[in-house]
Amino acid sequence: MELVQVRLIVDDFGSMFRFYRDVLGLTPQVDDDKGPYGKLSPPSGHAAIALQSRAHLRETLPQLATGTGDRALIALKVVDLDATVVALRARGAVLSSDPTTAWGRLKLVHLRDPEQNLIELQQWL
Repeated sequence: MELVQVRLIVDDFGSMFRFYRDVLGLTPQVDDDKGPYGKLSPPSGHAAIALQSRAHLRETLPQLATGTGDRALIALKVVDLDATVVALRARGAVLSSDPTTAWGRLKLVHLRDPEQNLIELQQWL
């Protein structure tokens, strides 16, 4: 697994985007403070902080609608999502749903850690 990003689930996308861009000086992948999603990287470029509006998360991934208090999501990239799901279930993981394809480029599945933090596993298509 590879850490892809830490994603903050935000209510005021514009102010959060401008803070990370203008105050912290991170470089946006696309310079658009309207959202609903944005990825910003530090100068090293090795990992990123992403912002996603709460409304967009609910709309695009309705199976997560019960997590209305979520503030962050950890995204991990895997090579073979189906094999990873089998291994996780064998080790006792409970997934939020079966894998789905989102935005035509990612195969996704979600689960929660013991303290209910949201984790997204991604296979890039």
